[in-house]
Amino acid sequence: MGKRRRYIIIVAGGKGERMGADKPKQFLEIAGKPILRRTMERFISFDPTASMTVVLPSAWKNWWKEYCTSSAFRCKFSIVSGGITRFHSVQNALKMVPSGALVAIHDGVRPLVSDDLLKRIFEAAEELPAVIPAVPAVDSLRILDGAGGSSPVDRSRYVAVQTPQIFHSEVLKEAYGKAYSPSFTDDASVVEAAGFPVTLVPGERTNLKITTFEDIRLASLLTED
Repeated sequence: MGKRRRYIIIVAGGKGERMGADKPKQFLEIAGKPILRRTMERFISFDPTASMTVVLPSAWKNWWKEYCTSSAFRCKFSIVSGGITRFHSVQNALKMVPSGALVAIHDGVRPLVSDDLLKRIFEAAEELPAVIPAVPAVDSLRILDGAGGSSPVDRSRYVAVQTPQIFHSEVLKEAYGKAYSPSFTDDASVVEAAGFPVTLVPGERTNLKITTFEDIRLASLLTED
C-alpha cells in the first residue's frame, strides 16, 4: 500500500482575549511575521504537497486574506470558520478531508515545530491510527483538593501533550461524528472516546504553544530567521 495523502488542519479559531492584545494572538508577530504564518510555513517547508486548511475566527478571515495579499504570502490553503469550541472547529475543517488520508491537526500558535518531529510523527502515523507527541513532566506536580490544600503526585506518570496530532482520516471522521463532550481536551481525547488507541511519540520542549507575551519573547530567541 502506498503512503496516504497528507492533510494539515491548522486550528487558529480562537480570539486570544486573555492576552489583552488588539488582535488574536495567532496574528501577533514574531520577528516581523505573524505567528500563524510562521506555523503554516513550517508545514509548507516540510511537505509542500500536503493540503492545508486553516481554521480562523469568522471576524478575522478577511483580515487574514488581506494580509496574505499585501505581504505576498502566496501558498495554497483553504479557510474555514471556527466553531463554538475547538471540537466544532475541527469538525468544520474535516469536511475538507477524504477517507484514506493522514490528517495532522496543529495549534496555530505552535510556530517552532521542527522537521525532525514532523518526520518522525508522520512516519509513525502511516502504520498507527492515532499518534501524538508528548514530553515528560519536569516540574514537581501537586493536585489540588478543592479545599485550599494540595498533595504531591508522581510526575513520572504524567506527560505534557503537544501537537501536531496525526490520525488516519477515517478514524478521525468517525470520532468527530459522535456527540460533543466537555471532557474532550484535544483531538486524541475525542478519538479515544470513540474506542481507538492512541500512541505517544517523543515531542520537543522547543515546540512551544504561544499563550503569553513571555512566550512570544522566548519564541523570538528561538527563531532562526
